Amino acid sequence: MSNKGFIFSALVILFSLVSCKDQKNEKPGEKSEAEELSNSPRHHEWVKLSHGDREFEAFVTYPQTNHATGAILLIHENRGLNDWARLFIDKLAEEGYLVMAPDLISNSVEGKKRTSDFESPDAARTAIYDLDPEQVTADLDAAYEFLKNDPASNANVAVVGFCWGGSQAFRYATHNPEISSVHVFYGTAPKESAAIKKIQAPVYGYYGEEDERVNSTIERTAEQMDSLKKKYSFEIYKDAGHAFMRMGESPEADKGNRAAYNKAWQRLKNLLKES
Repeated sequence: MSNKGFIFSALVILFSLVSCKDQKNEKPGEKSEAEELSNSPRHHEWVKLSHGDREFEAFVTYPQTNHATGAILLIHENRGLNDWARLFIDKLAEEGYLVMAPDLISNSVEGKKRTSDFESPDAARTAIYDLDPEQVTADLDAAYEFLKNDPASNANVAVVGFCWGGSQAFRYATHNPEISSVHVFYGTAPKESAAIKKIQAPVYGYYGEEDERVNSTIERTAEQMDSLKKKYSFEIYKDAGHAFMRMGESPEADKGNRAAYNKAWQRLKNLLKES
């Protein structure tokens, strides 16, 4: 091969590599959750909350509106307050809500100010399961008071929780009679009828058909809620698994989880408007 032929071939290969790289960057869904958050037009803020001797951090997002609006207290799953949870908060704010999520493992381990300071999701999960339930309740109370009293809020506060956070949302409903509605994504209810009896808000469940562990508790919960004349309405989404809200919006999501995500997201938006 001549020198000219070699140079031409090298240029063709180089151009092909650059073109592939550019095409990859242009694919939809390639942006990370952190990048999507940074590109959001809404105002995000980390705030410090406290009760007693405890101080912890919470993430809040404000809607783009000039009037007081409904508020949402979001409880993260057992991975902690990660980028996925914060991006979901932003999507709720895009719908016109003031939204806050307390980082429930903030300052629960020395040197760990936020979930992002933990070495791995497994380390965050361990810290979550080590939490004192009374501390979790007090943290949620502090977040609720922030949302209720913020000038951007109309004092109508709904609660949304995922996985571990879904169970905590159900449990918090037995503690706080003032919340407007509770949205439990693949979480379980408290077993004690005495606790269920305290619930005042309507509870809405969102479950995946293939989530056997959680689904095995639904019938008991429905019977308890019905016997105590509490509103409990749920949907079970076909071919969806646990954590379908996180998995279903991924570019690689399977058909069942993606369909469940879309249906549950629309249901959540509709029910929030009613509460």
